[in-house]
Amino acid sequence: MLPLADLDRHLPGVLLSRTPAGPALPLVFDSPHSGRDYPEDFGHAVPVDLLRRAEDAFVDELIEGAPSHGATLLTALFPRSYIDPNRHEHEIDPEMLGEPWPHPVLASEKSEMGLGLVRRLIKGNVDIYDRPLGVEEILARIEGFHRPYVTELARLIESAHETHGIAWHVNCHSMRSAGRKRGRSIPRADIVLGDRDGTSCDAGFTSFVAGVARDLGYQVAINDPFKGAELVARFGRPEDGKHSLQVEINRALYMDEDRIEKRADFAAFKQDMDRLIGAIADYVRDRE
Repeated sequence: MLPLADLDRHLPGVLLSRTPAGPALPLVFDSPHSGRDYPEDFGHAVPVDLLRRAEDAFVDELIEGAPSHGATLLTALFPRSYIDPNRHEHEIDPEMLGEPWPHPVLASEKSEMGLGLVRRLIKGNVDIYDRPLGVEEILARIEGFHRPYVTELARLIESAHETHGIAWHVNCHSMRSAGRKRGRSIPRADIVLGDRDGTSCDAGFTSFVAGVARDLGYQVAINDPFKGAELVARFGRPEDGKHSLQVEINRALYMDEDRIEKRADFAAFKQDMDRLIGAIADYVRDRE
């Protein structure tokens, strides 16, 4: 990790925000799911080793060079299994509460699967908690973790847009190398780009990023199986000059998925990701 002296903003246990090393581009990278600072009040009933399967492990390290290319970088420090900043704060799963939820509830497929704002399940069907959660417990997570992250990301994108008249946001994640459908294992591409079927960013940007990744030797899919979730939907407004693209990286390219350990060639893959970041920065620089 880069030294703390280079930080623009640091909320311990919540987020790190880094400014560009040189002239700032209207380009923001973020990693909302790579956090691994597990709060003491989590109260989970399963081992941390199991919870770590929900992390986008090491994605923050893969993109930590973004500021050297003129981009701003935001990373979450808390784990997504505690509260997920890439879910709407109303995406509550009432099934996990011990009392009625007094605020709006946004029903979604993910919350019904136990993968809402606060996860109920891990590894498909394993209960994270052996107790119901209270309203105040959930609200504390929203106010102390979810809102600060989303607010900081909004600030960074708005600041870039106000200064340059345009903003580009790259929302970075990792995915397992295969999904499952009707009991069958379905291999995934090396990189999946999600622009919510062309609605969250200019189609030319998606095409450009896909082309660079392919030139680097990687198989790329677009909007299959991931189209982009809450943060891309919230901030992607191409008609207003705000472009947001989700990038999912196949974990098998750089880590042991089950042990959650870096592969021996992690550094080489990180160099490729840095080349991709550099190309994106050049694309944005050419369009200022």
